[in-house]
Amino acid sequence: MDIILSAVVTLILVMDPFGNIPLFITALKKVSPERRTKVLLRELFIALLIMLSFLFAGTKILGWFGIAPYSMSIAGGIILFIISVKLVFNSSLEEETKLSPKEEEPFVVPLAIPLIAGPASLSMILILSAGPMSKALLVLIAILIASAFNAAVLMLSFPISNLLGKKGLIAVERLTGMLLILMSVNMVMNGIKDFLITLK
Repeated sequence: MDIILSAVVTLILVMDPFGNIPLFITALKKVSPERRTKVLLRELFIALLIMLSFLFAGTKILGWFGIAPYSMSIAGGIILFIISVKLVFNSSLEEETKLSPKEEEPFVVPLAIPLIAGPASLSMILILSAGPMSKALLVLIAILIASAFNAAVLMLSFPISNLLGKKGLIAVERLTGMLLILMSVNMVMNGIKDFLITLK
């Protein structure tokens, strides 16, 4: 149970649903209100399929390339650190103006990839699933729960944005960034520790 809870919290922080709200609003701004729910559900489903494919096939693919688990931990930590620093110092609200939504509705990019199933979340899934199949099944449950929470937040993105306001969203996003920085440092240190064990 502790493994599932820890994995759920980690994945929710990495997916950063509150930080993605401004970007989702921008991407869906020119989509008709009656189509927004369908488009969002489609993108969430695509992102879930991508994350599940990484859960069950990602470790094998890394094995084919001879990539050790500690390398994944260190690389994932570095990626997570970079993303976390961006969350703390450069709010996605500031990135909002860079997204120029076109008349056609978004498909796969940028909503499913990389805003939901991005490098940090996919790396985290690979790290969490490293181990016996029983652990992978626990991570599967965690992915489903985290995805459900992420979907609930993003489905309510327009009302939440109005409720919290710009400053509220920035505060939530920066708090998430600080937590992710601590997690990324821990991931790198664990990877280094595992590497040093192989040298003995």
